[in-house]
Amino acid sequence: MQTEYLNERCQEILKVIVHSYIDTAGPVGSRTITKRYNIGLSPATIRNIMADLADMGFLTQPHTSAGRVPTDKGYRFYVDSIINSKGFRDINNAEKEMSSRLEITKRDIKELMQETSRMLSLLSHYLGVVLAPRLEDSTYKRMDFVRLKDRHILVIFISDEEIVHNRIIEIDEDITQKDLNRISNFLSRELYGLGLKEVRRRIFSKMYEEKMQCDRLIKRALSICREMVMAGSEGDVYIGGIADLLDLPEFADLRKIKELFKAIEDKHLLLKLLDKTMETDGLRVFIGEENPLCEMKNCAIVTSTYKEGDKPLGVLGIIGPTRMNYSEVIPIVDYTAMLLSRLLSQR
Repeated sequence: MQTEYLNERCQEILKVIVHSYIDTAGPVGSRTITKRYNIGLSPATIRNIMADLADMGFLTQPHTSAGRVPTDKGYRFYVDSIINSKGFRDINNAEKEMSSRLEITKRDIKELMQETSRMLSLLSHYLGVVLAPRLEDSTYKRMDFVRLKDRHILVIFISDEEIVHNRIIEIDEDITQKDLNRISNFLSRELYGLGLKEVRRRIFSKMYEEKMQCDRLIKRALSICREMVMAGSEGDVYIGGIADLLDLPEFADLRKIKELFKAIEDKHLLLKLLDKTMETDGLRVFIGEENPLCEMKNCAIVTSTYKEGDKPLGVLGIIGPTRMNYSEVIPIVDYTAMLLSRLLSQR
C-alpha cells in the first residue's frame, strides 16, 4: 500500500537510508548517500527527497544538523519490500550445519528447544527465543518417575508423538522408587491414548471418587499426575544470547535495557507475546510500536511457527533492536522453523 504514494526515487532513497543506518547506527545525510551509493542524484535532490520522506513519516531527524534515521514506518516499508521481493540472501553453510546439531537433540524436547534458541542467537547475534510445544496439546503415552532427594521427583512425560517433557515436582511426603514404578504402570493403564485436556478432566474426576476410597497409592498417583498436567497448561520459553544485546548501541541506555530485561525475565509477558505471534501461521515481523508489549517498543521481533505435519506446535524467533538486519534475520528464522518442523515430523 505504501508503494502507491512512494515513487521509485523515494523508495530507492529510503532503502539506502535503512541499509546505511543498519550498518552504522548513525544518522544518514545526503553526502553519505552520494559517497557510498551510486544512485546518480545530487546531494540537493537527495535532501529534498529525504525531507519528503520525513514529512510522510518514514524518516526522522534526531538533531537539527544531523542526518535522518528510519522510523518504525520506514522499517515497515523496508521489511515489506524485501519480503515481497524475496530479497533475502541464501542460507549459508553455518546455518546449514544447524541441522546436524539439532538432529542430535531431537529426542528430548527440552534439549532441542534450548539448542534451537542458542543457535538462533549464535547465527543472528541477537536474542533467540523458542516457545516449546505445550504439554496440554500432547497425547498421553507414558509417564515415568525418578526419585530424587528431599521429596522431589523427576517426571518424564512421553507423548504419543514421541516428544519427551521433563519436570521436577515436589511432593508432600517421601515415596519409594518401587511405588513410583507402580504409579507409572497404573497411570499408563488408565490414561494411555488420551489428550492431556481429557487427562486433566479424568484426574480431577478420579480424585473426587478416591475421597470415598482408601487406596493410598492411587491417591498419590493422581496427585503427582495432577501436578504434572497443571504445570503443562503453559508453554516453556527458551532464551539464548542475552549478553549479545548488551553490546548494541541501542541498549547503552540503561532505561531501555531494563525494560527489555523485565519482559525477558517475566515468563508471562513473553508467553503473551509469543502466543500473539501464533495467531497467524508462518512468518511475522513486529517493529517498534507494533509490538504487543510496551516493554519492547524499542525492539523488533521476527517469528515463525513450527509444526508437526499441518499441526502448529510452537513458535520461534529473534528479538533485537528496530535497527535489526532484517535481510539476514528473516531467512534465519524462516529456515530454522522449517528445520524444526522437519525434525519433529520425522520422530
